[in-house]
Amino acid sequence: MRTSLYEAEHEDFRQTVRTFLEKDVAPHHDQWERDGIVPRDVWLAGGEQGLLGIDVDERWGGGGVRDFRFNAVLDEEVTRIGASGLGFGLHNDVVAPYLRDLCTEEQGQRWLPGFCRGELITAIAMTEPGTGSDLQAIRTTARRDGDAWVLSGAKTFITNGINADLVIVVARTDPDAPGSRGTSLLVVERGMPGFTRGRNLEKVGLKAQDTAELFFDEVRVPAENLLGAENRGFAHLMENLPQERLSIAVGAVAACETVLAQTREYVGSRTAFGRPVGSFQHSRFVLAELHTETTIARTFVDECIRQLGAGELTAVDAAMAKYWTSELQNKVADRCLQLHGGYGYMDEYPVSKAWRDARVQSIYGGTNEIMREIIGRSLGL
Repeated sequence: MRTSLYEAEHEDFRQTVRTFLEKDVAPHHDQWERDGIVPRDVWLAGGEQGLLGIDVDERWGGGGVRDFRFNAVLDEEVTRIGASGLGFGLHNDVVAPYLRDLCTEEQGQRWLPGFCRGELITAIAMTEPGTGSDLQAIRTTARRDGDAWVLSGAKTFITNGINADLVIVVARTDPDAPGSRGTSLLVVERGMPGFTRGRNLEKVGLKAQDTAELFFDEVRVPAENLLGAENRGFAHLMENLPQERLSIAVGAVAACETVLAQTREYVGSRTAFGRPVGSFQHSRFVLAELHTETTIARTFVDECIRQLGAGELTAVDAAMAKYWTSELQNKVADRCLQLHGGYGYMDEYPVSKAWRDARVQSIYGGTNEIMREIIGRSLGL
């Protein structure tokens, strides 16, 4: 089953994306996995193909189309070839809405053209060493001093953290405000004194994706780098987190579909006891179960994409999508690896990478425990 989510223009865009990925990404990704980072040149190439800033106004060099279906096509195709190091999703799906909706005219002139060309790589810094998903407990602070904010603190697990030229930092700007109040978003730029990067963190999966620690030691951030309203940072985050979580769900469903297709091909050709592994009832039943659940997940996520486009996607529905699909992705990857037998544990088979890369999906973007809490509260519990 495939719902009629995409139109001809989206499928044309899919062909553009596939051509780009097959030429500029797929031949090199194994090396990027070994290097632990994607070179900046691929960002410039993506910008030239119109793959960055899809929903940014055309006057800044963007696509000028506020239609998340284009983002979803890009996310699906990146997942299809296993290019988990490519940080385009974070750039387009997570950071872009903040810049698109909150930038002043002057900020837009400074940042958005480079954003769309791939010259300015972006990140968003929420998570801290001691806070995890608890955004209300952040300790990074910024105090006003004349024409600047003085920023101090540390962030960790920051996607694009090594490559990033612009980092949206969540900081507490009113230390006396309770809970979620008193936080603001500050844009820190590469080269600002006191802004340093720690390790490019070694991870279980997503090996080619640069994930870093960031440190801010009395960084003087110009007052004009305040993004959005002062002390309204948490509200801005809540407005944009549903799209971030939907983006994770889009990738999760695409990953399920991809590894299922690879496994069906494998069990159809791999023989045991004189016949294809796929001909055994157990194999058929496992794949039947996974195929059914993936189809259900696809149907729900497609509807969430429609609702996002209509401005109707709720935080609860986004949490359900993120929680269910990321759990399913881990299940599908694990069960499909098992169907590969010993070969599934070998790096030469893509299912092993799919299994490693899947694990973090239930952690970032808000852990699935937090997703359950959001859903549970909506039930009045």
